[in-house]
Amino acid sequence: MENTSTRYNDAKARYAELGVDTDEAVKILETIAISIHCWQADDVTGFENSGDALSGGIQVTGNYPGKARNMDELRLDILKAMSLIPGNHRLSLHETYGDFQGQKVDRNEVEPAHFQSWMDWGKANNIRLDFNSTSFSHPKSGNLTLSHPNKEIRNFWIDHTKRCRAISNEMGRQQGDPCMMNLWIHDGSKEVPANRLRYRVLLKASLDEIFSIEYKHMKDSIEAKLFGIGLESYTVGSYDFYLGYGVKNNKIVTLDTGHFHPTESIADKISSLLLFTPEIMLHVSRPIRWDSDHVVVLNDDLTDLTREIIRCNALDRIHIGLDYFDATINRIGAYVIGTRATQKALLLALLEPAATLIKYEDEDRLFERLALQEEMKAMPWQAVYDYFCLKNDVPTGAGFISEIQQYEKKVTGKRT
Repeated sequence: MENTSTRYNDAKARYAELGVDTDEAVKILETIAISIHCWQADDVTGFENSGDALSGGIQVTGNYPGKARNMDELRLDILKAMSLIPGNHRLSLHETYGDFQGQKVDRNEVEPAHFQSWMDWGKANNIRLDFNSTSFSHPKSGNLTLSHPNKEIRNFWIDHTKRCRAISNEMGRQQGDPCMMNLWIHDGSKEVPANRLRYRVLLKASLDEIFSIEYKHMKDSIEAKLFGIGLESYTVGSYDFYLGYGVKNNKIVTLDTGHFHPTESIADKISSLLLFTPEIMLHVSRPIRWDSDHVVVLNDDLTDLTREIIRCNALDRIHIGLDYFDATINRIGAYVIGTRATQKALLLALLEPAATLIKYEDEDRLFERLALQEEMKAMPWQAVYDYFCLKNDVPTGAGFISEIQQYEKKVTGKRT
């Protein structure tokens, strides 16, 4: 503890020489609640008891032992992960994670009551909830849902999504903080369809009906995707579609970092969307050549993204959530690595000497700007993050590794 404080004080002095207040950076970082996704803990299985395999362009690789098999285990794992992550964070639920009590509840029948135990759990553990409609892995999913030409199937998914919005509103009401309700559908085609427009006309009409009801305690976000497995040639809900719909209808657009072309900069989109949409929802993932949902790590893409958030002074308009699922490693470890990496990237952005960099730029001193940006990469930011962990009574450095090993030995390793 003393060593952590000493290293922090040294780092504080070095940053102060550049006009950066590390205490203020830590204070701001403590206010940033990351929406952690429930589906990493059980490989996107959920509690529907439908027995359907994953479909709709989603695939989880790996079979590492110890995944959560029921709601109690999933909640236990999430609490363990959160105990190793500094700060207070949110939990994002998919509709298939309802407390169905072993009953068959179809997706157009789901109600707030099926998530009351989650709302009670969230309140008891000081965890606010976010929500997602679930269009994949269902007998009526196929390749199309809200854009399906069959009116009966389309109406099924419209009813499902309407109910998800009502659940989100009740979550927001009970927790006294708006619940973010994210809408993502996998709709697409393996080959180019005979007419792209007809499906987008149907999707627009479905969204118009879904959003016809106004709610006070939830916020809608709409998420695009480049492609899904088996649906590679055409995605109905493309980025262009949802960007247009979001701007026209004042909806929050979700940027999933795995849902774009491999060389496309998601960070570059932030400043544009802030001009035309009310807020932004981020799903932070790590794609490798495709939307492979690898565990988030501290890399250039992530730091570029978080720098853009801080440089735009947009923390009050950007919601940060995680979205990945890796079954090849310890799942609790995956949570901790990804969330702490996201926090580290945010801290790096908060520790940037913004005023000096802008001054250099305004004076056309571009050499000085680039030189300072390069020097910042070697600054002792890890000492600041360790201090942040210490303040929040969680392990510093690699100390969380042994905690997770012990949890695996005592808990997840005994699951068969």
